[in-house]
Amino acid sequence: MRISVAGLRILLGITFLFSAYTKFVGPGFFEITLMDQGLAPDRFFAAQLAQFFIGLEFALGILMLLPFYTKKLMLISLLLLGGFTLHLVYLWSIGDTENCGCFGEMISMTPLESIIKNGILIGISAFVFWKTANDKRSIKPILLETGLIIASMWLLLPLPNHSDFPFQKLTQFEYAGRVDLAAGEKVVAVFNLNCEHCQEAATQLAELAAVSSSFPKLYVLFYQEGSTTVAEFEELTAFAYPYAFIDINTFFDLIGNSPPRIYHLKAGKVEAIWDEDFISHFQETFELN
Repeated sequence: MRISVAGLRILLGITFLFSAYTKFVGPGFFEITLMDQGLAPDRFFAAQLAQFFIGLEFALGILMLLPFYTKKLMLISLLLLGGFTLHLVYLWSIGDTENCGCFGEMISMTPLESIIKNGILIGISAFVFWKTANDKRSIKPILLETGLIIASMWLLLPLPNHSDFPFQKLTQFEYAGRVDLAAGEKVVAVFNLNCEHCQEAATQLAELAAVSSSFPKLYVLFYQEGSTTVAEFEELTAFAYPYAFIDINTFFDLIGNSPPRIYHLKAGKVEAIWDEDFISHFQETFELN
């Protein structure tokens, strides 16, 4: 029995470490998840909250691999998992089916799936807590180590400055769900659904994508001025990519003199802006055939 309890404790620790790692390698997605779920009012506060939770999970995971303070750690695990689960139940009750961010972008889980996962982890935590003898050691070393690991996140994950990034509020796209445009390398096209030049550009890009194996991740911002729908635009151009609608003010802020306009983004910075010769730019920038 002692071996099985130790094995469950280690399994729980590995789970916390894996959860922290999946968020650590892509904190931006976790940040926008916190914003979309109403837990953070803006990207700056979301980044602070993300670093705290990532550090807390790392700390719990590391401590659970050691045969000390087990009963206290299980109690903390129960409180943490219980709080997360209550929030997930709320998301599930309002019909949220998006990736909850528990394992970042690495493993997509809906709130319901994560509730089931947390239920199993809560059961493991409760069992280990029940089967572990009382530990009279002071809780101060746990708090000190946890505090140091959480504080280290601000050194290991320096806060990016997104104040000049024009797409920081655009985090939801049809066909894709939550998207962090500030992470990695992406392309954003700004189109007016009724614009013939936009339709022509979309058709050319669709033809290029069809014969290119290394076509970049592309997202579309649509402004709907007339009667043309997204479905009609896609049928006309054979161009179907994750999209979001923007209002007239955002549209004119992004297009320059006239649409279409395409932005090349890299690590939260606007690398280039293209207003014409899109095919040439794509071929040269992404080394397409």
